[in-house]
Amino acid sequence: MMSKLRNWISSPNGIRKMMNVYGPYAGAGVKVTHIAENYRSATVEMNLRWFNTNYVGTHFGGSLYSMVDPMYMLLLMNNLGSDYIVWDKSACIDFIRPGKGRVMAHFELTEEKLEEIRAATAGGDKTLPQWDVDILDDKGELVARVNKVLYVRKKR
Repeated sequence: MMSKLRNWISSPNGIRKMMNVYGPYAGAGVKVTHIAENYRSATVEMNLRWFNTNYVGTHFGGSLYSMVDPMYMLLLMNNLGSDYIVWDKSACIDFIRPGKGRVMAHFELTEEKLEEIRAATAGGDKTLPQWDVDILDDKGELVARVNKVLYVRKKR
């Protein structure tokens, strides 16, 4: 019974469901709507609610950032495995237009990026891979762009 529960919790669907009740995500109204079986892609959404609006009635910037914060780290950890250290290092968010209604972000982890990271860390060195993540509204218009930098090193 415990091994079934452990397997479910560590599955993409289990992680998706757990993240949807995780305090920072639930508190901001963020929903993980998809995590691929191979952990190569994910999608998150957030509806505008009274508890995630700012003073002028649009999406609170902190909530916009929180919806993208852990996703590349999660995808990368599950693709590289336990032989690697993966941490969020830094991020920068550029607010383009006010977010109203539903907003979403999609994450893709390519084989090329994985190979680049493995090659850069093969000798024990760290690497700082980067991704740009677009947060779009229902019309497909850019609301914000986040540049994520991760720290990755092979364990010694």
